[in-house]
Amino acid sequence: MTVGGIRRLGHTGIFLFQALVCCVTTPLKFDRLLKQIRFIGQQSMVVIILTGGFTGMVLGFQGFYTLSRVGSTAFLGSMVALSLLRELGPVITALMVTGRAGSAVTAEIGIMRIGEQIDALEMMGLDPRRYLVVPNLLAGLLCVPLLASLFSVIGIFGGYLIGVHLLGVPAGTYFGQMAEYVEMSDIVRGLYKSVTFGGLIAWVCCYKGYFSGYGAAGVSKATTEAVVVSSVLILVADYFLTSVLF
Repeated sequence: MTVGGIRRLGHTGIFLFQALVCCVTTPLKFDRLLKQIRFIGQQSMVVIILTGGFTGMVLGFQGFYTLSRVGSTAFLGSMVALSLLRELGPVITALMVTGRAGSAVTAEIGIMRIGEQIDALEMMGLDPRRYLVVPNLLAGLLCVPLLASLFSVIGIFGGYLIGVHLLGVPAGTYFGQMAEYVEMSDIVRGLYKSVTFGGLIAWVCCYKGYFSGYGAAGVSKATTEAVVVSSVLILVADYFLTSVLF
């Protein structure tokens, strides 16, 4: 079992290395890349806006009643912003993208595998990774940070809606404390996390689809494993990145 696990880990590493080599060599399939940017990025915006807004509202409620116990409700804006920029924005965005786009990418590539379309590309002397993996990898690296930024902005205004208009925190205090305590380094570190999570999602989901088993059961198993493994790796990576960055 241990030897098999090490072998699979090495196999996934080689797969990632080959995909990265294809990323920096020509030709790059821009039409496929734009299609995946639209699929992973644009079509995920509604989910991100909804989850970001309600996450910010919940933070506004919980933060207000927690801070009110120590008479520090003036710090509500900075608490909401730091929570979203540092942790909740990158993590929840990555989990949402995994569930919405990552699973679909795995299923699409898996169906191409069982339909022998990947074998056909190899028979024609073409590298399937350049057509299937590279666009998803680049789109994940680009779209997840942008979606996480959108999530954080919407969440901050969700907290503003609850804290200012419902619970009575002055608007100037909400944004003033936020401007005082939130630094550019907090934003940059959150973006570092998002880039890492985007790469993890694309890597795992493409790998699971590329080497999925045959038949409907094989694709279903690969899709489930892709979502579970990606979600776990996101949380594990979040811990280690937090330890290093903060």
